[in-house]
Amino acid sequence: MVSSVQAQTPVEDSIEKIRLARSIKLSEVIVRSRLNVARFIEQIKADTSFYKAFKNLRVLNFTSSNDIVMRDKQGQVQARLLSKTQQSRTGACRSMRVLEEKATGNFYDRRGRYTYYTAALYASLFFTTGVVCGETNTIRSRAFSTRGLSGVSKHKEQLKMLLFKPGQRVQGVPLLGDKMDIFDSDRARFYDFSIDYSEHREEPCYLFSVAAKKGLSAAQRDQLVIDKMDTWFSIRTLEVLKRTYSMSYQAGVYDFSVSMEAEMARYGSYVVPVLLRYVGDWDLVFKKRERGLFTATIYNVH
Repeated sequence: MVSSVQAQTPVEDSIEKIRLARSIKLSEVIVRSRLNVARFIEQIKADTSFYKAFKNLRVLNFTSSNDIVMRDKQGQVQARLLSKTQQSRTGACRSMRVLEEKATGNFYDRRGRYTYYTAALYASLFFTTGVVCGETNTIRSRAFSTRGLSGVSKHKEQLKMLLFKPGQRVQGVPLLGDKMDIFDSDRARFYDFSIDYSEHREEPCYLFSVAAKKGLSAAQRDQLVIDKMDTWFSIRTLEVLKRTYSMSYQAGVYDFSVSMEAEMARYGSYVVPVLLRYVGDWDLVFKKRERGLFTATIYNVH
C-alpha cells in the first residue's frame, strides 16, 4: 500500500486527495464506467479545446447575430448594438461584412470607437476589421500573454484569460491568477466536485460540476473566484461541448461578477461556439464600472 502511494505522480496524488478528502461525487453510471478520475481531472487541467473552439472561427465562414447591451446601475439601457455580420474566408485571409446594424446611446464615441471595453472585448472575439491574413486555429502552449501590452489591449487580454481559462491558474491577472485554480490544494477544500453522465446535442458527455461549498466564511470565500461551473466533455474526444459558469471577486481596486454560457456544435472536424451568453459587472481601478451583457448566435458555418 505504501509503495503504491509513493508511486503516484504529484498530479495523481493531488487528485486522489481531492477525491477522498474533498469528495468528488460520482454518479452510479460513472462508477460503473470505471472512469479513471485522476487521469480525467489531469486532462481537464490541460484542456485547450474550449479556447480552440473560438479560434476555429478564425478559419471558417460564418454568420453571426450580435446583441450587446450596456446598462446603468438602475438597470436602464445606456447603449446597445444589434447587428448581423458575415465572415468570409478566402485562402489564408478573412474579412467581415456588416449585413445589418443598429447602434443606440453612446455605444460608439465621436471617432467611431467603442465606448465600452465590454464591446471591445466582444469585437475582438467575433468581429473582423479589414482583411486579416496568416491566422490559424493552432493553440500555442502559451495562448495568452499580456507581455508588451498596455491600456485597453492589456485589459482585453486579461479578460480573455478569465473567460477562456475558468478554473485554471492564469498569469498576468493581478490578485486573481492563483485564485482561479480550483484544483489548488488550498482552494479545492472549499469546493464540491461531481462527475455525472449527460448528453449535449445527442453526444454522450461527462458532466463535470464544481460549486463553492455552502457556509464558507468571508475569509474562505475571499480565496475563490469561481462560484459555480458545469462543463460537458465529449466522452469520445474529451472536447468541451458546453460550459456554464459564474465567477466573482471583490477587492479594493478590482471587483467583478460574471456569468457565461457557451454552447458548441460540430461542423465537420471543427467544434465551434454556436451560442454565447455573457453577463458581466466590472469595476476596475481608474475605469468606470461597466454592466454589460451580450449574446452571440453563430450559424451558416462552413
